[in-house]
Amino acid sequence: MKQKISKILVPMDGSPSSFKALNEAIYLARQCHGTITGLCIIPIYTINLGKLLTSLKNQSQKEAKKVMMDAKKQCAQNGIVFNEKIIYGNQAWEITEFASYKKFDLIVMGSRGMSRVKEAFLGSVANIVVHKSKVPVLIVK
Repeated sequence: MKQKISKILVPMDGSPSSFKALNEAIYLARQCHGTITGLCIIPIYTINLGKLLTSLKNQSQKEAKKVMMDAKKQCAQNGIVFNEKIIYGNQAWEITEFASYKKFDLIVMGSRGMSRVKEAFLGSVANIVVHKSKVPVLIVK
């Protein structure tokens, strides 16, 4: 039995790679009459670090809102319903948990194109999501 793709999750960090993934998700959503949810994750270190980092937290929120606004505009121009979600946490973990909990049909995300050597030492969010996700993942280069 083939599964219909109606709910697509696109993790967005504002990078060109994440917007390439959004373009691919828009194409798929148009073909399948689906919707897209953009997920922007603000790193957890910006929480509870006192007044010193309050401006960093505010700046992170402002940047996340701008990314979501740009993504929403791009989807609207293509006739696709776009929902946004901004959360705090660990990127790879939050993506896999959010996708599973909200029952998404597909995760479409960008790859930063890290070399194999760097990836082996540092890991990458895309690599972790591919290996940990219970939801199918499409990586866009």
